[in-house]
Amino acid sequence: MINFIGEYKAKVDDRGRLVFPSAFKAICGDSIKQGFVVKKTLFANCLEMFTYESWERESEAVRARLNLFNRDDERFWRAYTSNRTWVVPDEKLGRISIPKALLDSVGIEKEAVFCGRDFKIEIWAKDSLESITLSDDEYVALAEKTLG
Repeated sequence: MINFIGEYKAKVDDRGRLVFPSAFKAICGDSIKQGFVVKKTLFANCLEMFTYESWERESEAVRARLNLFNRDDERFWRAYTSNRTWVVPDEKLGRISIPKALLDSVGIEKEAVFCGRDFKIEIWAKDSLESITLSDDEYVALAEKTLG
């Protein structure tokens, strides 16, 4: 499994393309050719980007918890699998094209930040990421509450 680490800024061009960070591209190796699944995350105002292999594992884990003969489970599955896209960085510059509707859904207009979150990448509007960053004291308090 690939673990993504670090934060990298990217400009959005006039066609809605972003350059996939070269540091992430390097650790993907040949698996980059399979592409990535991008979707809006459930609990934050950002996009999630999974390698295709990670997405298959993630998707299967969610589906395994559902009974698709149950109406609510089926409705959840439909919502969970909608509004996602598959992207493959171009070989020359590593650009990816994310549909405008997905970029708009999280407020990405001109600048984005790719954030490595171990098995996935989050893509944030620069201003949104800055507004949710915890102070050192908040981080310590949350660590004590969560892990303490």
